[in-house]
Amino acid sequence: MKTTQSILFAIALTLTGATFALAGDAFDRVKETGVLKVATDADWAPQSFLNDDNEMDGFDVDVAKEIAKHLGVEVEFVTPDWTIITSGNWAGRWDVSVGSMTPTAERAQVLDFPSVYYYTPASFAVHNDSSAQTKADLNGKKVGACTACTYEFYLQHDLNIDAEGVPPFSYDVTPGEIVSIQDPAILFDNIRLGDGVRLDGMLDSLPAIRTAIDNGSPIRVLGTPAFYEPLAVAIDKGDAEFSNALADIIELMHRDGTLTRISEKWYGIDYSKFSE
Repeated sequence: MKTTQSILFAIALTLTGATFALAGDAFDRVKETGVLKVATDADWAPQSFLNDDNEMDGFDVDVAKEIAKHLGVEVEFVTPDWTIITSGNWAGRWDVSVGSMTPTAERAQVLDFPSVYYYTPASFAVHNDSSAQTKADLNGKKVGACTACTYEFYLQHDLNIDAEGVPPFSYDVTPGEIVSIQDPAILFDNIRLGDGVRLDGMLDSLPAIRTAIDNGSPIRVLGTPAFYEPLAVAIDKGDAEFSNALADIIELMHRDGTLTRISEKWYGIDYSKFSE
């Protein structure tokens, strides 16, 4: 079985035009098991979620499946807490995160980011009954964001995105209270309860906000995007060969239009290339 998997793996690498060496703990584990174990979120549509068939689905899920296909292996999804994923030192519990992670300087201390696979705007949202008309109207108010994510860092005025090509941004909102919520789904639930019931506003991915609106949530986007973030696959620190392998595959998926196709499927827009 292992011999067959190794042959398929070598063929896959040849077809993608990859020229990297086959070494590294995670890379070796993927080859030996024939499985790419991917960490992502189970409740953050349209990026990743459990569909009606109780199967993982969404943009990030499709991207992960394509990566596994290029590697010539099966894919398996796990859904640990976001803070556990971003803290690094995974100890082999999963191989890669395909979970729309922004490569910040702080995270780069414990994780490597082989490649950015798409770019997305981060936006504020409020309940439809809110009197807020501009981002500045949320100054001094209670604003929610996911725990230990770029949206919370922005609200703390402590966001450092160190990827190339990212436009500068300003801190347009200074909340009176930042409400940190582990599960993005609960963040949206709190806004749906009504203006000021638990939150006056929230900051999250614009595609996620638009999906919630399309699904009937009584919320609206507030103002222009707060910032634009590059989103990358992430691996545990120190596996250069695995990093190079994933970088080559993502580059190919950019070149052959795979990422454009998946983005347009889930968002109706090509987020694989940066545009304001």
